[in-house]
Amino acid sequence: MIRCFLAIDLPDTLRPQLALLQGELKKSNADVRWVAVGNIHLTLKFFGNVPDNEIDAITLAAREVAENQAPFQLQATQAGAFPSMKSPRVIWVGLGGDVIPLAQMYHKLEKAFEVLGHLPEGRPFNPHLTLGRVKSPANRHRLAMALEKLPPLNWPPFMVNEIILFKSTLTPQGSIYSPLQVIPLGK
Repeated sequence: MIRCFLAIDLPDTLRPQLALLQGELKKSNADVRWVAVGNIHLTLKFFGNVPDNEIDAITLAAREVAENQAPFQLQATQAGAFPSMKSPRVIWVGLGGDVIPLAQMYHKLEKAFEVLGHLPEGRPFNPHLTLGRVKSPANRHRLAMALEKLPPLNWPPFMVNEIILFKSTLTPQGSIYSPLQVIPLGK
């Protein structure tokens, strides 16, 4: 069994800005499990544990969608929280830019994977980068105030030229992500 997910990886140029943003929010002393900056990505599909012999079918399905998708541009727009800023449980950075082609590709991937027996997400697609997950209510109100004070993010856009099937290995120190397949967009 291989624990895996399909994602858009981020350019290295974006990671220092994500680290600074996390650093600003850490000052709230909220009880948050922060995602390692090197692991932040845009998840397209989390598969969980998949038999080794299904990886080729997943890759082929993703490749068929990706080859019909032209590269596009995304941009970090703002920090936020699910379910709300007042009651944060998941801290994220929202994405803007070419979100229509992104959403179209996402829905095509969901259909392709459903044929393989992987059920679609039960909630609407909301493109975001997870920065951290709140573990307890400690200082959650301070985190909410810190989030609300943040200005919109004016970070440079980045190109999405590929999607990646990652293997996720769970360790006591956190998850380790390794690329299994890099799938280019376009023909």
